[in-house]
Amino acid sequence: MTSKKLVNSVEECANEALAGVVACNPNLQLLQGYRVALRSDLDSLKGRVALLSGGGSGHEPAHVGYIGKGMLTGVIAGSVFASPAVGSILAAIRAVAQAGTAGTLLIVKNYTGDRLNFGVAMEQAKAEGIPVEMVVIGDDSAFTVLKKAGRRGLCGTVLIHKVAGALAEEGVGLEEIAKRVNEVAKAMGTLGVSLSSCSVPGSKPTFELAADEIEVGLGIHGEAGVHRVKMAPADKIVTLMLDHMTNTSNVSHVPVQSGSSVMLIVNNLGGLSFLELGIIADAAVRLLEGRGVKIARAMVGTFMSALEMPGVSLTLLLVDEPLLKLIDAETTAAAWPHVAKVPVTGRKRIRAAPTEPPEAPHTTAGEGAASKQMKLVLERICTTLLGLEEHLNALDRAAGDGDCGVTHSRAAKAIQGWLKEDPALANPAQVLSKVSVLLLEKMGGSSGALYGLFLTAAAQPLKAKTDLSAWSAAMDAGLEAMQRYGKAAPGDRTMLDSLWAAGQEFQAWKSPGTSLLPVLTKAVKSAEAAAEATKNMEAGAGRASYISSARLDQPDPGAVAVAAVFRAILEVLQIQKA
Repeated sequence: MTSKKLVNSVEECANEALAGVVACNPNLQLLQGYRVALRSDLDSLKGRVALLSGGGSGHEPAHVGYIGKGMLTGVIAGSVFASPAVGSILAAIRAVAQAGTAGTLLIVKNYTGDRLNFGVAMEQAKAEGIPVEMVVIGDDSAFTVLKKAGRRGLCGTVLIHKVAGALAEEGVGLEEIAKRVNEVAKAMGTLGVSLSSCSVPGSKPTFELAADEIEVGLGIHGEAGVHRVKMAPADKIVTLMLDHMTNTSNVSHVPVQSGSSVMLIVNNLGGLSFLELGIIADAAVRLLEGRGVKIARAMVGTFMSALEMPGVSLTLLLVDEPLLKLIDAETTAAAWPHVAKVPVTGRKRIRAAPTEPPEAPHTTAGEGAASKQMKLVLERICTTLLGLEEHLNALDRAAGDGDCGVTHSRAAKAIQGWLKEDPALANPAQVLSKVSVLLLEKMGGSSGALYGLFLTAAAQPLKAKTDLSAWSAAMDAGLEAMQRYGKAAPGDRTMLDSLWAAGQEFQAWKSPGTSLLPVLTKAVKSAEAAAEATKNMEAGAGRASYISSARLDQPDPGAVAVAAVFRAILEVLQIQKA
């Protein structure tokens, strides 16, 4: 089946994509009649070398994103994954020559079509008396045996754009720039992996992968790689990539070893999430530094894509100070990131956590019995929530992402871990405050924040006294905080419904002569009834409010969890009373 693409037509997609970039960037102009983009200040380049690059469309932001002062003068775009036409390349060379530039350097990725078309255009331009040179970049480190076609041009080409652009800006001559960038290219390598293929507009995916496979050593045109491996954790995949790239028995390896200084590019091939890209970047930095490699500069993002391919490539370039100066040179190219001009390796990445305020002193009178009771209550709550994990997840799938049980289990495990430290539990305000911190840090999601708000506020009235009236006031304070920040109200089909129902029963504790268990028993029954009633409510807050009420035929999982917590508390206190 042909993949879906947001295009007007397959035939015009490359033209319209290039026009869209130029339309939004006043520093760019289209060359009339050609699929060519040029610097809008072209006439300011008199006497300096012009840099032209290009290739098939579908690699955005390459190549048009790298046009600007300090990088490319212009680019020639082909159709998707296809070489640009000779006529367009020649027109671009003529345009920059007629603007008074001191010769043109063509920066070409090593693909047959690009070499041929740019080569023909160069020969025609030379025949017209225009000084032109061409460098062919092959940074692919996939092939262990070098084929006649040579190494493919991949994301490392972007670094050549940058180095050549900086040299041109300094006024370096055409032949010298060509010589120096060719030397730089020899010290560079790139390797890509992908979770699946991409698809050219109007076509099917270019290759198929099993669900448990990844492609290693693929190019940027959706072509298959050199081999496939089983899906594995990110660290293992990055290790595999670095091993392959630096293996001296691999004819296309990068000569990186312990003590080397490199620039690292972690490049999104188009469809990888930022989350995954960050994980890959962390692994690459960690593993390289673990091998004694100094990372002088690092770039993480999308620099040369393969349409929507969900994959990543790593580029390593051996650098020294003169080369870093060129990489650090200023550029106005829109796609070049703000790279920090300092080494990555050797930088202190962790800042010490702020010190917490000292806990207020508390009385130890009667601590043994009270502390034991509080521990039993917390342990029962934890056991209850852990036992409800699957049930709460199932309830949550109707209106959320199905993780309500998981988040409550995280809370339970965090509390259990704390209880193993044998903390003093006689002071209710301190216990609620500590549990609040645990849930805010460990539970996650909106539930963690809401419980944290509730417990933090509820702890305040218990600092002065801990009689039943104070516990009722604590419930009021917690509910008020939850409503103020969570914006839910009773009847909105949230955890607040169970809490509110219990809180109404706790009001009885404010009257003299009331006792603990009868009121708590009524509160538990009210909370459970309120939780059950949520299945007939229309969600007015939370994630469920975005779901059609017709699909909400189960109780709210948060309300069910709250009712279960109250039931756990009651059961422990009943046992203690017996």
